[in-house]
Amino acid sequence: MNLLLPRHAYVHVPFCRHRCGYCDFTLVAGRDDLIDRYLVALGRELERLPGPLDVDTLYLGGGTPSHLRAVGIERLLAILRTRLVPGAGAEVTVEANPLDVTPALVATLQRAGVTRASLGGQSLDAATLRALDRDHAPDDVRRAAGVLLDAGFTVSLDVMTAAPGQTLAAVEADLDAASGLGVQHVSVYCLTWEKGTAFESQRAKGRLHPVEEPLERAMFEAAIDRLEAAGFEHYEVSNFARPGGRCRHNEAYWDCRPWEAFGPGAARFDGRTRITNHRSTTTWMARVLAGDDCSGDVDAMTDEDAARERLVVGLRRRGGVDRQAFRVASGFDLDALAGPAITTWIGRGLAVDDGARIRLNREGLLVSDALWADVLR
Repeated sequence: MNLLLPRHAYVHVPFCRHRCGYCDFTLVAGRDDLIDRYLVALGRELERLPGPLDVDTLYLGGGTPSHLRAVGIERLLAILRTRLVPGAGAEVTVEANPLDVTPALVATLQRAGVTRASLGGQSLDAATLRALDRDHAPDDVRRAAGVLLDAGFTVSLDVMTAAPGQTLAAVEADLDAASGLGVQHVSVYCLTWEKGTAFESQRAKGRLHPVEEPLERAMFEAAIDRLEAAGFEHYEVSNFARPGGRCRHNEAYWDCRPWEAFGPGAARFDGRTRITNHRSTTTWMARVLAGDDCSGDVDAMTDEDAARERLVVGLRRRGGVDRQAFRVASGFDLDALAGPAITTWIGRGLAVDDGARIRLNREGLLVSDALWADVLR
């Protein structure tokens, strides 16, 4: 496999005002005293690049990057510019909490060349936001989306389904409200109950209850139907975009293109090996500042393993996987690699095959997570 120079970069900003009950992301809440040290460590980690890296997409995720406020974001982006250089037409994304979207923050993002904001709204219903342990109100989401759109940013809104006690009608209302905001992109995520979270602890004690599977499925189907009716293209399992509004950074992931990554818990990929930094923010900082290796997990795939992963992430996209393109990119014949699985899926009415391309249909997408064991080793 020929390894290409990365043209994409992810930077993890681990700070939040508050950790939501369902969240198991790499973050620290209420530890703003660590921000200065984090920025110094980030600048030090960037020095492992031999020189400035031209990038087509740059994504600042978290945590909550906007929690750094205007001054902190300005410092962060100045540090990144020493090594990560967005080219003409590059997509530069910053994740934001609705409460953080102020005129000062927006002006800073504009000056820094940010083009896209990913807004962690989750819902436009007050009861659902309370159920999800969020610290903002529906009007905060509306205001933030409007301010960002008026400033010329491409705006993506996160919407969460299957919250405790949430009804199908509430999800449908959320989807209609989201599409009515005028945002160019919507990501729809079903609540997952992760080990170690406050929600999972409450679930184990019988104080919180997951949505039943048939209702969860109906919510997902409602997302497809209502967002497509509103003019959004369902281009990946969880992602919907108006024309021209796709997330180019995430498409690089789904194409298995190489990318760089910096910060605690950030994972970089060279096309075959994925290296994930230590998840603890304080441990990552200590290792970087001591000049030590800050990586945690290393997943070194064989060429065949990489091809199988390419197939899985490709099938998450509504366009599916083209046989010829797959062979060129991976060096493997798709049918030799996964023919029996594909035949089984088609027989079960989960996939369609036109001879050139294999893709999951709606039924397949609904159960896609259960299919990947047929392909991965």
